[in-house]
Amino acid sequence: MKFCSNCGEPVVRRVPPGDSLPRDICDACGSIHYVNPKLVLGTIPVWEEGGQARLLLCRRAIEPRYGYWTLPAGFMENGESTGEAAARETLEEAGANIELESVFSMISVPYVNQVHVFYRARLLDLEFKPGVESLEVALFEESKLPWKDIAFRTVGVTLKHWFADHARGAFGFHAEDIK
Repeated sequence: MKFCSNCGEPVVRRVPPGDSLPRDICDACGSIHYVNPKLVLGTIPVWEEGGQARLLLCRRAIEPRYGYWTLPAGFMENGESTGEAAARETLEEAGANIELESVFSMISVPYVNQVHVFYRARLLDLEFKPGVESLEVALFEESKLPWKDIAFRTVGVTLKHWFADHARGAFGFHAEDIK
């Protein structure tokens, strides 16, 4: 950052009083500009029928990981709650109507300054379609899931937790770090 986003004056990089990290500081207006991790929000959309659970995945039409499969997810926008962001991303990427359930996983990815949060969700119908960031969307049962073509480690970890919890008949909350 070279200029203050509040007043337009040049900023300097130094550790502010009472802090331990260097920040961009505007001496003209006193603003301290913090850079914090980005939140990625998504869902685990489920269609259950006859005791069989299938999850909705999207095949990416964008980089990174073009052509690989992922859960519908993306960056949270200002002014959104985490649930609103997860539902919006699911609609944008998969065209899916869902009922949001509880938060299922929270995975910190410090090497890219991100935190990924996934909600459990119930598909309300089978009227889904790929959005502009998806090549295709499809339902997968566990045995048919394209494990080798999962786009991100956070998604693979979340899927493994979901299938393990589903098999034991109780869903928990899963928090971890990927270093």
